[in-house]
Amino acid sequence: MKRVDDFRLKLGNKEYVPIMIGGMGVDISTSELALEVVRLGGIGHISDAMVQDVSDRKFDTNFVKEKTKLYKFNINNMDKAVVQFDLGRLAEATKLHVGATMEAKRGDGLVFVNCMEKLTMNAPKETLRTRLSAALDAGIDGITMSAGLHLGSFELIKDHPRFRDAKLGIIVSSVRALQIFIRKVSKLNRLPDYIIVEGPLAGGHLGFGADWAAYDLHTIMDEIHAWMRAENMTIPLIAAGGIFTGSDAAGFLEKGAGGVQVATRFTITHECGLPDDVKQEYIRATEDDIIVNGVSPTGYPMRMLKSTPAIGSGIRPGCESYGYLLDATGNCAYINSYNREVLANPGSKNIVVMDKTCLCTHMRNFKCWTCGALTYKLKDTTHKLDDGSYQILSAQHVFEDYQFSVNNEIALPVKEEAVTA
Repeated sequence: MKRVDDFRLKLGNKEYVPIMIGGMGVDISTSELALEVVRLGGIGHISDAMVQDVSDRKFDTNFVKEKTKLYKFNINNMDKAVVQFDLGRLAEATKLHVGATMEAKRGDGLVFVNCMEKLTMNAPKETLRTRLSAALDAGIDGITMSAGLHLGSFELIKDHPRFRDAKLGIIVSSVRALQIFIRKVSKLNRLPDYIIVEGPLAGGHLGFGADWAAYDLHTIMDEIHAWMRAENMTIPLIAAGGIFTGSDAAGFLEKGAGGVQVATRFTITHECGLPDDVKQEYIRATEDDIIVNGVSPTGYPMRMLKSTPAIGSGIRPGCESYGYLLDATGNCAYINSYNREVLANPGSKNIVVMDKTCLCTHMRNFKCWTCGALTYKLKDTTHKLDDGSYQILSAQHVFEDYQFSVNNEIALPVKEEAVTA
């Protein structure tokens, strides 16, 4: 049986270990995680989700504090249309995050940034152009366009000097979505350099409806492979979602995939940005603890642990500080749900909102525990220590297990001693 290391992902005239780490935000796919993957010859992602907050944490900037101060007068107002991002400050934060990562880059791999179209930020086109352009300015190797069809995204940066130099990719979950995207961007004579095909077992937002369980990644990949062959297209396909072992990955590579994108197993590595106590929650999870619900204001189904503190939390919308999901009219589905409950419960100090959640605030505070469908298997990849906790892994260990394992085996790390207080 072949292993992942028997294959290489070719992008342009260079080859890479065909392992890509998904761009988990907010700063869950950290620069440290991406850089370790790059050192090992693969492709790492950072995310530009809530990049001003990420910058404040990493570089002691004050983007969030200044934005909050500017719009403090509007905090108790149900209408958030006045809340806007300063495009210059947004570009500055993006360049800080991306630039510092690229400056620290060592090794033969690549660093990509995941850019969600659903971060509409009360000015969808203007803020997206700023985010994409600033990442290119800062030297990012590539941009993965996610959470949306991105039909106008190439157009936004077509005049950028790196438009045809940087690697540009798209995430799709059906052949139909890919056909629509290709038809749109072909007018610019600029096709994507890679296509990530994300199946229904992925973590976080899903590119499916409530019937997500009716689909499977192998079938979707087969349909896209067939269409691309008919169109004489040779763009590398990256399989993503539910790829838990090296043998899972090799199975897709043997069928023609250029690479695989994985993330779940890296959530319990030292380099991942999740707090250690949340990593333990992921490892302890059972299959029944993992749900798909509709609490995301984006409208996409979202997979998470059912114990996530974000579910049912009726916190006041934090749009004056964040506001990344405000649409072009300054609205957000959570604001509507929150306002409904406030009006229905006058004077109540404990508002409960079950149908939506304030994704910005909860993701920023690591209180929205999104996860992949196979998160319950994480306990099989590590050791339970004498104190009852589970051993956290290194990204190198997980990466190399994907790269070299066979027969659906998972290599366990050398067992550490539990640290006592």
